[in-house]
Amino acid sequence: MTQSPFKFFKTSPEVIRLAVMLYVRFPLSLRNVEDLLHERGIEVSHETVRYWWNRFGPMFASEIRRKRVQQLRAFSKWKWHVDEVFVNVNGKRHYLWRAVDHEGEVLEAVVTKRRNKQAALKFLKKLMKRHGKAEEVVTDRFASYRAALRDLGALEKQRTGRWLNNRVENSHLPFRRRERAMQRFSHMRSLQKFASVHSSVNNHFNQKRSLASRDTFKLAGTAALAEWCELGAA
Repeated sequence: MTQSPFKFFKTSPEVIRLAVMLYVRFPLSLRNVEDLLHERGIEVSHETVRYWWNRFGPMFASEIRRKRVQQLRAFSKWKWHVDEVFVNVNGKRHYLWRAVDHEGEVLEAVVTKRRNKQAALKFLKKLMKRHGKAEEVVTDRFASYRAALRDLGALEKQRTGRWLNNRVENSHLPFRRRERAMQRFSHMRSLQKFASVHSSVNNHFNQKRSLASRDTFKLAGTAALAEWCELGAA
């Protein structure tokens, strides 16, 4: 039997899952989470919340991702949308490369120091290794995408055009809101960790409210929350 990851913690797994979910899912600071838990009669320090997030956040995200990847690989005839945004790390400009599928679900997030062919190639290789190959790859007109796709033998799959990449550009908004709440990042490694965890958690709880009836939305939300409460269970 697999040993529970919560075995040596005095706090219940339910409280740890709640704290991690509040911090990653919503644009809250560590002290905001501490205050919300206090209102529920749970006394923890914001530094404890920080420790829980660092310890369990990647584990929860990995479990969510593992359950989804096999399902996603079965539908390789997708249209991928790829884009990159600037992120300041300790005052220096870095680049967050992200890919989403045709439904807006984040597939991969990679942080690099440069925005060139080598960085695009690294990102696309990681994306294809995990998710297979798409039928179409929608990008902007940045030359590095064309050069990287040519090296991968997938240049004919590239699609560019005005407004074609709006899906991935809009998908940056939840991360940008979260970035402002965290007052930016101090290390490239912490940015990579948070971007990966945030994308998985956002996928898990994003139910496309505007595309479903109220009853369907409530059922899907309840199912997502129930699945979250089982993460890390022995």
